[in-house]
Amino acid sequence: MSTAPTDSLVGEILDGRYRVLERLAEGGMATVYIALDTRLDREVALKVMRPHLAQDDTFRSRFHREARSAARLSHPGIVAVYDQGEDDGRMFLAMEYVPGKTLREVVDTEGALTPRAALDIMVPVLEALAAAHDAGIIHRDIKPENVILREDGAIKVADFGLARAVTSQTVTGSSGMLLGTVAYLSPEQVERGIADARSDVYAAGLLLFEMLSGSKAFLGDTAINVAYQHVHEGAPRLRSRAPEAPEILDELVAAATSRDPDGRPADAGAFAALVRTARRELSPGELDDRPTDPKSAAAAAATVTRTTALPVERQVTSRAQHQTTPATSLRDQVRGAPPATPGVTARERREDGSRRAMWPWLLVVVSAAIASATAWFFLAGPGAPTIVPAVTGEQVVAAEASMRAQHLDPVKREDFSETVAKGVVISTAPKANAEVRRGTAVTLVVSKGPERYAVPALAGKSLADATNEITGANLVLGKVTEKYDDQIPEDQVISSDPKPGTQLKRDAAVALTVSKGRQPIKVADFTGKPLAEAKPAWEKAGLVVEVSGEENHDTIPAGSVIRQEPADGSLFKGDKITVVTSKGPVLVAVPGGLIGKQFAEVKGILEGAGFKVTEKQAIPGLNFGTVQGLSLPEGSQQPRGSEIVVTTV
Repeated sequence: MSTAPTDSLVGEILDGRYRVLERLAEGGMATVYIALDTRLDREVALKVMRPHLAQDDTFRSRFHREARSAARLSHPGIVAVYDQGEDDGRMFLAMEYVPGKTLREVVDTEGALTPRAALDIMVPVLEALAAAHDAGIIHRDIKPENVILREDGAIKVADFGLARAVTSQTVTGSSGMLLGTVAYLSPEQVERGIADARSDVYAAGLLLFEMLSGSKAFLGDTAINVAYQHVHEGAPRLRSRAPEAPEILDELVAAATSRDPDGRPADAGAFAALVRTARRELSPGELDDRPTDPKSAAAAAATVTRTTALPVERQVTSRAQHQTTPATSLRDQVRGAPPATPGVTARERREDGSRRAMWPWLLVVVSAAIASATAWFFLAGPGAPTIVPAVTGEQVVAAEASMRAQHLDPVKREDFSETVAKGVVISTAPKANAEVRRGTAVTLVVSKGPERYAVPALAGKSLADATNEITGANLVLGKVTEKYDDQIPEDQVISSDPKPGTQLKRDAAVALTVSKGRQPIKVADFTGKPLAEAKPAWEKAGLVVEVSGEENHDTIPAGSVIRQEPADGSLFKGDKITVVTSKGPVLVAVPGGLIGKQFAEVKGILEGAGFKVTEKQAIPGLNFGTVQGLSLPEGSQQPRGSEIVVTTV
């Protein structure tokens, strides 16, 4: 292209780096120049934004942010963004210079392409979009002007980032730039101002429609009229414009351009897989078949002023395999793809109805009303764009006020935070600076302060009940220690650690001390031992000692235990042990008047009194059996059974 001699930028150096060499093209929102990067000594395409865009604060902030995102994309099918800047109020993008033709120029020149050429262009376009989708970036403005066919045969997709930034422009008129953009917008972009990977799939489907038919799918005199068709009528069938098109391509375009996003391939990668499948199922003849008059359909398309004019060229691959799989098999690969409905399109029915209408003036009034309502919706009504304000760190009352000032609907949702004070906004969804439609609900995540839970009162409760209460308080059961307790019944909680009421983080452990019941005391056997020894030992163990009586006992000394109840086993603290103590043996008086009597008589008297008798001869070998003396005094009280030694002569 020749340089415009009146262009004031030619010859200037922008940002102290880019020397403007010549003007390439001019669009509704920017002028494209060839420039020399004096720092790296290479030619670049310099896209300089229109002054009215540079004055839009919303556009400026989004332009910088989206350009940085696009610069992170690295794919051979994507026109690289090298730099973005501003010089004396002139905002610009420095991009890869791609000599060649735009797909718009190719379709305008050649009309409908062969299926082979269209699919060979479509696949690299979708591969570039798939790389962006994998990186979380949506193009939002796929159209023939942004597809470049380079001179060496490569296919390039342009305007990543810039497409997003320009959405701050409302659909306000019939300028070439805006009309060209609206022709490829998905219904959800028009109606709700939202877009995802499936929105790019929709635009790519319209791109394929245009390559195969030679005309844009949506035709209209105004941007509003075209937008209305997207939302309320949907894309026409490919065969309504190109009756000779293979059925499988008709199904492919229908799947990609479903009005319902769920009816489209999930992303560009999924759409590319369907395109490859369709190509394999077409015969060589079908792939190379071209309309008899390839420009006839293109002539019906509305002229679109280009928003970019980076030259490109077309790449064509020659290999294809013929398959006998029915065309409807392609639809089965698209979840929720709409069924094919051959016949006239909604536009054709409307045009036919218009011709037969009896009241043309009524249609004019209705159309004007629709156009007016649509314009109000996008300009001042709920469909008008607005920016989510940055309210993170603000009190919720102030944040809600900021949202309402931006015509947004704040919805409060509370959440715990260890770092953000109670009542302060933690985050928003959508995030700050996101562009949304007026009336959009914006969730304010508000801090409830640190997440803490009080230890419940657990003393006296069973271990099972205490465990349930701990779990119910968002805490967990910690170490359980068992301990004898004379007051707390077995399996009941004695205490907790930490104490009741202590504030803990979620899932903190609470240790419990649980009663094993009363501690058993083994009964010691003190039979035959002094009570003075037995009683302190029993009392020290916690037993109560009761002496129930005293009895004479021939062998157990007085004051000792004759018997105890219980004699063995276990008791508990405070239980009673009963004992009977000994008074010693029974005392018997030693009979008197026994001296001088014969031993046999004395022995009988003493044994009868309960004594044991032993004879001792005073002169061994000479003994008349006369009692001479007793070992115990006569008349003295002696224990019954005591031994008395009787001396005889």
